[in-house]
Amino acid sequence: MSVRDSRDSNGSIRIASSGHAAFAATMIGLGVMGFVTRNFSQIWQPVPKWVPGRTALVFLCALISLGTGIGLLWRRWALVASRVLLIALLIWLLVLRLPNLFYEHPLVLVAWTFGATAVMGAGAWVLYVWFAHEGDPAHPGFLADAMGLRIARTLYGVSLIPFGLAHFMYLDATTVLIPKWLPGHAAWAYFTGAAFIAAGLAVAVGVLGSLAAALSTLQMGLFTLIVWVPRMVAGTVTDFQRGEFISSCALTAGAWVVADSYRRLPGSRHVSASAESLGRRTDALVTQGH
Repeated sequence: MSVRDSRDSNGSIRIASSGHAAFAATMIGLGVMGFVTRNFSQIWQPVPKWVPGRTALVFLCALISLGTGIGLLWRRWALVASRVLLIALLIWLLVLRLPNLFYEHPLVLVAWTFGATAVMGAGAWVLYVWFAHEGDPAHPGFLADAMGLRIARTLYGVSLIPFGLAHFMYLDATTVLIPKWLPGHAAWAYFTGAAFIAAGLAVAVGVLGSLAAALSTLQMGLFTLIVWVPRMVAGTVTDFQRGEFISSCALTAGAWVVADSYRRLPGSRHVSASAESLGRRTDALVTQGH
């Protein structure tokens, strides 16, 4: 991972990468939104009606988002913040997302919600691996080693597949979002859907994973910029579409962190030895697996 430190006068604020900064800012924004709207922000939605204590849970999710977002930027608390956020998102996946895959329909949309949460979880996992490895390279902790990083990347890759399938199964809902000035709306929908699936498989199996992660992040970012930003500026969005814009921003930030996990800047004085070691160990692990 590329590591670029940014410090205040006390040396307490640190930005590990551009993706790290975007991810932390996104979590802060989602936390503030949760407190203001008194509702679950996009990365926590949907929440089944049977879940008890919804009001308390809304504020807990907002507190986790805001607190971990701030903590991720604070040198002393970055490891704790990444661990708390990772645990929270994994619990959310296992309790409120994974069971739905077996009894709710349509399956692709259910898998899409699983994937959206999993992308954020993968981003949190990457940060947890990095901060844990930076603190103690020899003993980074449970699932904070090269294997943990590989699992995080695989989780991200698997999450992209339902995104791509949705483009094919809900073609009409996809094409209406494409700007009129772009010709061949159906072709663009098929292309972006296929790109998500291909990128997901590449990251999951570890073949051209770095390129696939970077291109999938770029695709999410361009979709946000081309599709949602003009609508938001024009004020022509429904509440649902506003939520989709927020979700798109969050997913881009999560994907950005995963893409950053492949990057290293050899020779840069800002690249820590622990990050270099982690990259070499991960590359060796992937090579052995193939």
